[in-house]
Amino acid sequence: MAIPPEINVGLLGLGVVGGGVATGLLQDGAVSRQVGHPVTLKKVLVRDPGKPRDTKLGPELVTTEPQEVLSDPDVHVVAELIGGVQPTLGFLKQALSSGKHVVTANKEVMAKHGLELLTLARQNRVSLLFEASVGGGIPIVSCLSNQLAANEVRSIRSIINGTTNYILTQMAYQSTPFPDALRQAQELGYAEADPTNDIEGFDAAYKIGILASMAFRRPVSPEEVYRQGISGLEPQDFLYAQELGYAIKPLAIAGLEDGGVCARVYPALVPFGQVLAKVDGAYNAVEVEGSLCGKILFHGMGAGREPTTSAVIGNLIEIGRSMVSPSGIGSSGGLDTLVDAEAGKQPWATPGIRPIDGLMSSYYLRLNVADQPGVLALIAQILGQGQISIASVLQKGADQSAQTAELVIITHPSREDSVRKSILKIADLTVVKRVNNLLRIEV
Repeated sequence: MAIPPEINVGLLGLGVVGGGVATGLLQDGAVSRQVGHPVTLKKVLVRDPGKPRDTKLGPELVTTEPQEVLSDPDVHVVAELIGGVQPTLGFLKQALSSGKHVVTANKEVMAKHGLELLTLARQNRVSLLFEASVGGGIPIVSCLSNQLAANEVRSIRSIINGTTNYILTQMAYQSTPFPDALRQAQELGYAEADPTNDIEGFDAAYKIGILASMAFRRPVSPEEVYRQGISGLEPQDFLYAQELGYAIKPLAIAGLEDGGVCARVYPALVPFGQVLAKVDGAYNAVEVEGSLCGKILFHGMGAGREPTTSAVIGNLIEIGRSMVSPSGIGSSGGLDTLVDAEAGKQPWATPGIRPIDGLMSSYYLRLNVADQPGVLALIAQILGQGQISIASVLQKGADQSAQTAELVIITHPSREDSVRKSILKIADLTVVKRVNNLLRIEV
């Protein structure tokens, strides 16, 4: 394939990240120098050309018509920075089908349709890179694809949503109620006006699905990721956890359980001695355990203009270099093995998906109960019937006027399904006023 005189890039979207990428492509030829060949911003798709923006573009670069990017044979690389599934999925399919390389920061479309898009990229011998879809500027996607490829990954434990980590940090250190911490996150621009994707775990489920698909060489869809949000947490959970030696963190985990992949997103108690317990604010961290490398931690800002711009431009440079050296064309971010597995071309079996029901974990249980003798014995009896052993008990917050108290129970490792069934029975006890929270302990 002949090398074009200039490698032309078309941008879909000029929001926060799109503006950063456009600025990076326009300023002082830095990208061209890294590629070793001229790289030019050819066209930018926007919804409203009259909207005030930090990035100043000449009118000849701006369009409101997608086909001016997607159908232009002189656009060699498309960078998709719109987000969501519609209409972006159609845009990406058209770009790949027409022989254009693609870079995307879109975790939702990659989590839900990644295999389809990667297959399309391979069929058309073009690259589809998506480093910015997980972890912002943290190079976790490329490391799983390349530097860690010799390892059989055993587990991934991560904090990959900066919004929820910021909220939980405020609740832990400032005793801020959840609604107030959420409002602060929105004021700082960490959380959207509708924060559902973040606080209910959808965003993290998309991301851990992508990482699990790469690590275990089989597609893991968002629907196969167990998901629990953070909205049920209260400041006292953090106080009790700290007294017991734990931080509460919004974890996204994928690992092998009974020969299958178990992926899950939930707030969990993490011992203070672990590195993930010290990841605060809007920072992200991904801990990978491999058969050869042991445990490796990636840490950095997981979102925002600069980190995500860094990842997108890094992918653009990678594609530019592959175009200058045509033998590198056709990269799919190291997921060729995943495409082969689904096509039945791999000689080895890929693991199936395991539901969370068989997970073995210790648990933190907070209950509001009648302040009277015999309550703990009734609860312990139900737990014992479910083969759940109590490790420790704290009694907190006695309310003499209401004659109630809070019980905090820590269990020894127990099966998830057994714990859930036992909690339903405990909730039916007349002496139990409310089951306030059930959290897992990740050690």
